[in-house]
Amino acid sequence: MANLEEVLAELEAVGTAQNRKVYARHGAMQPMFGVSYKELGRIGKPLKIDHELATELWRSGNHDARVLALRIADPSAVTVELALDWLADVNNYILVEGLGKLVAQSPVARRVSEQLRDHSQEWPASLGWFIVACSAEQPALWTADELEVLVRQISDEIDARPNRVRHEMNGTLIAIGLRDDRLRSAVLATASQVCPVEVDHGETGCKTPDVAAYIERTLARRAAQAARKAERARA
Repeated sequence: MANLEEVLAELEAVGTAQNRKVYARHGAMQPMFGVSYKELGRIGKPLKIDHELATELWRSGNHDARVLALRIADPSAVTVELALDWLADVNNYILVEGLGKLVAQSPVARRVSEQLRDHSQEWPASLGWFIVACSAEQPALWTADELEVLVRQISDEIDARPNRVRHEMNGTLIAIGLRDDRLRSAVLATASQVCPVEVDHGETGCKTPDVAAYIERTLARRAAQAARKAERARA
C-alpha cells in the first residue's frame, strides 16, 4: 500500500512547468507540481479507492495531490462535515468540480447541494449546483417536479449569480434537459430566454456550452451508441 510520501514524490517527479502555467490560468494556486491528467490517471489507478490516503493527500495542501485525493476518496465515506471541511480549502473551480463529482456519488449529495446552492459566495454555490449537474439523471435523487423547480430558479437568478455559479447553472440546465422530454421542453424554453450565458473564463480557451446545441449533440451521440449496441446484439 502506497504512503503519502511515496505518492507525493511520484507526483512531483512527473510535474512540469508548462502544466503549472496552464493550471494557474485556470485558477490553481501553489503549491502544485503541474501533473497532467494522464499521469494522475496512471498514478491513481493502482491506488484504487483509498480514503485514508485521500485524506492525507488533501491535507498536504498541494493542488495536484488534492485532485488525486478527490479521485481515490471513497464516496460512501463522505459526510456533510467532510464535504464542507474540504470545500473550505477550495480556491479554484478545478477543485470545486472534482469535489462535486465525489459528493454527487455520496449518500449526502442532496443534503450538501441543498445547503449550498443559494450561498452568496462563488465556490460554495458552484459546488451546490455542480452536484445537481452530476446527478440530475438519477430519479432516486431528484424527482422531475423538483428539477423543474430548479429550472425556474435558474431562469430567475442566473444573470445575477457570481461568475462560476452561472457556468454551473448552465451545466445544470444541460443535465436536466437530458433527463426526459418534459424537462427538456422546460429547459429549452428557459435557454431561449437566458442563453448565451456570459461567463468570464479568464486567460483560457474554455467556453460555456450552448445549452440547446449541447443537448442536441448528446442525444444524437446516445442514439448512435444505442443503435450500435442493438446492431451488435443482433449479430
